[in-house]
Amino acid sequence: MHLAYPAVLSALLFCTGLYGVLARRNAILVLMSVELMLNAVNLNLVAFDVWLSRTARDTLHSGQALTLFTIAIAAAEIGIGLAIVLAVHRNRGTADIDKLRDTAEPHGPDEATLTEDEKAEATA
Repeated sequence: MHLAYPAVLSALLFCTGLYGVLARRNAILVLMSVELMLNAVNLNLVAFDVWLSRTARDTLHSGQALTLFTIAIAAAEIGIGLAIVLAVHRNRGTADIDKLRDTAEPHGPDEATLTEDEKAEATA
C-alpha cells in the first residue's frame, strides 16, 4: 500500500476534528473532536513508521512507540476533560461553551454592579 492513502485519510480525519473543535458549542463534542485529531496523528505516526521500516532494516519502531504514548495522553485528557465538563454541568446546568463564557464570574466588585451598557463603555 502506498503512503499516500493513510496520509490522505489522516488529513481528512484531522480536518474533520479541527472543524469540530472550531464549530461545535457542546464541550463533549469538542473533546470528541480533539480525540479525532489525535487519532489522525496516530495514523500518521504508524504509517510513516511502516514506510520507514521498509527502507531501514534495523529500526526501533519509534512511530509505534510514540503512538502508544499519544494514546495514553489521549486517555488521560479525555478522563480529566470529562470530569471537568461534568463538574461544570452540575454547577452551571449546561455544557454549552458560549453560555459558560457568558456566565463567568465577575473579576472585581465594580463589575458585579455595572450594567451591560456600562461594561461596554468601560471596555471601549
